[in-house]
Parts: sequence; structure tokens; C-alpha cells
Amino acid sequence: MPLTMVKAGEPSVIKKVGGKEETKKFLESLGFVVGGIVTVVSEISGNMIVNIKESRVAINKEMANKILV
Repeated sequence: MPLTMVKAGEPSVIKKVGGKEETKKFLESLGFVVGGIVTVVSEISGNMIVNIKESRVAINKEMANKILV
């Protein structure tokens, strides 16, 4: 399921990162790699703040939909 459907506070394992090649590279540079653990901190109108590799990252709904957990 896409990251946008995960409840806040639930750690999830990343199964796939989709999108165009440049989008994948950008997300991977932020730490969104297959097998990584991501935890949703909060969601405001679809935009999300997540914990990934001990960092907090803000991503928009479009990006979050490309990350499958």
C-alpha cells in the first residue's frame, strides 16, 4: 500500500519506490530505499512528515504515493 495510507506512529518497511528515474533518485537520496524503515510522524492535508534513517523529512502527497510499504 502507498505510504499515504499508513497511520502516524506505525513503522513500515519500504517495499518499492516508484516513479520516474529522477524521482526515484531524489527519494533514494533522502533515504527512501527498499528495506528501509519509515515512520509517519504527521499528515497535514496529504503532505507528510516522516522519520527515515533517524531524520525527519517532509514530502508531498504525490511523492508519498510513490513509496509502497
